[in-house]
Amino acid sequence: MIFTIVVHSAPYSTEAPASAFRFVKAAIDSGHEIYRLFFFGDGVHSANRLTVVAQDDVNWQRQWDELITQHKLDAVVCVSSAIKRGVVNDSESQRHELDAVSLIDNAQIAGLGQLVDAALQSDKVINFG
Repeated sequence: MIFTIVVHSAPYSTEAPASAFRFVKAAIDSGHEIYRLFFFGDGVHSANRLTVVAQDDVNWQRQWDELITQHKLDAVVCVSSAIKRGVVNDSESQRHELDAVSLIDNAQIAGLGQLVDAALQSDKVINFG
């Protein structure tokens, strides 16, 4: 089965991003394909590499980045959601005259067209949050 996963809520405020992470791992381990991860709304906080987490807490941003890297997943962060929340890549940082890049290395910023494409290419779209 081919899945697209949409994460709508921020880590540390709900369990939804953690549940999405565990679902993705379990799906991959079971031989399923993840067509795309799409971080939307407050879910874009899962892709913010500038988040500082207490030493005894799970760093979900790092966990997502490592999972995306390990399995070469296509991870997309909604552009309008991201820039409103300070999650920017190099080009958005320059365009908005910011002095930092906060997007995790292995994700890209794009529009809702990527979500539509993912829905068309996947057997199921599962929303968390």
